[in-house]
Amino acid sequence: MPDQNTRPRGFSTQQVHAGADEPTSGGVNPRALPILATAGFVFDDFDQAADRFGEVGGYSYTRVGNPTASAVERRLAVLEGGADALLLASGQAAVTATLIGLLGAGDHLLAASSIYEGTRGLLLDNLSRLGIEADFVDDANDPDAWQALVRPTTRAFFAESIPNPKNDVLDIAAVADTAHAVGVPLVIDNTLATPYLLRPLEHGADIVVHSASKFLAGHGTVLGGVIVFGDRFDWTVRPDLFPHLTTAGRDGRSLTDRHGTLALAAYARDSVALRFGPTPSPFSAFLIQQGIETLSLRMERHAANALAVARWLEEQPEVLSVDYAGLESNAYHEVAARYLPRGFGSVFAFTLAGGADVARTFIDSVDVFTRMTHLGDVRSLILHPASTSHVQRTEEEQRHAGIWPGLIRLSVGIEDVEDLIDDLDGAFRVLRSGAETEGALSAPTRTDAAAVLG
Repeated sequence: MPDQNTRPRGFSTQQVHAGADEPTSGGVNPRALPILATAGFVFDDFDQAADRFGEVGGYSYTRVGNPTASAVERRLAVLEGGADALLLASGQAAVTATLIGLLGAGDHLLAASSIYEGTRGLLLDNLSRLGIEADFVDDANDPDAWQALVRPTTRAFFAESIPNPKNDVLDIAAVADTAHAVGVPLVIDNTLATPYLLRPLEHGADIVVHSASKFLAGHGTVLGGVIVFGDRFDWTVRPDLFPHLTTAGRDGRSLTDRHGTLALAAYARDSVALRFGPTPSPFSAFLIQQGIETLSLRMERHAANALAVARWLEEQPEVLSVDYAGLESNAYHEVAARYLPRGFGSVFAFTLAGGADVARTFIDSVDVFTRMTHLGDVRSLILHPASTSHVQRTEEEQRHAGIWPGLIRLSVGIEDVEDLIDDLDGAFRVLRSGAETEGALSAPTRTDAAAVLG
């Protein structure tokens, strides 16, 4: 007999059970998510084929929809507190499909300057060729800074909840209020927080995107992305801003007539994803779902380990700064404490005195931390942004973004934290041994930080 308890279910229960029943396969009803690996789906008859291509809907072709992917979409929509979700082949595809769904030639986007380099490149190098312009807000937590850059052609605001790698946590509600005051939606990349630590829709955001390759999957074996749509933004308040959603089609009805506040979700699925084709494989969807089922457990460990590592790093004399909002000394701690009561995430940076040469020695001396470009893995990862992820920026641009030659990014995994600290301590011992051999001071004083960090 169904449970009549109306108490909302907790996150850990929802990550295992949310999203209705799993799809059936071969006349059986499996408990785990099945992989329905098929390009297309059989139609019972002529009329059913017509229905599948009409408003009745249903599965016709995996580029349009697949039951395995749909199950993951339903679960992620619940976990983010959204009304609909669209699973795609990568996080970059999720950002691209969202922005193409919102913007057209002649339109303008406002974005926080502290965002993923792939997104920044998309805006500057790709969307610009389509006639879409972008400006970047340096102080993303200052509503006036956003307002000052708004144009008549502005169609959306974009930011990250926990930016990579500087951990400058966003005041989502303040930015959302500014966006809504000018009639445009706020898109939040919530990859580093995940819905377990933060649900941006609850703070005024309208659309949430993720690289599901990161914490949602967690095991470093799959690429995927997701868009989660809220249902509170009214696209008809200023219909001139979004004519592709509000203009009547051949049947005399617009997408807002048919789908209301979920008009963008319908457009992104049926016009953008369908035609551009960033379709996730059913196997990828399955792997993402496997990760989601343990998300809360992993995020608790990720966050606890990261805080311990950050506190330990802050005490090391070679470290000039630790960019982790979980530290009471961090400029973003007060904002982070409001938005992230369950933990502060696990991706952050710290800066060593001595620049790139010292960073090279340090990174080459670790053993437990893996040297690779990825985030959100159960394994701890280490990277030098100035020579890798941010290498396309000029030196001046790197300095402006706080990407110093000695800055190192960590994605702290779920290993025993004592082993992680021992590993980092071993790298510091190598640095100190080299400094003593050269007859130099083993560490800078903290007063050197101002000169190095500017």
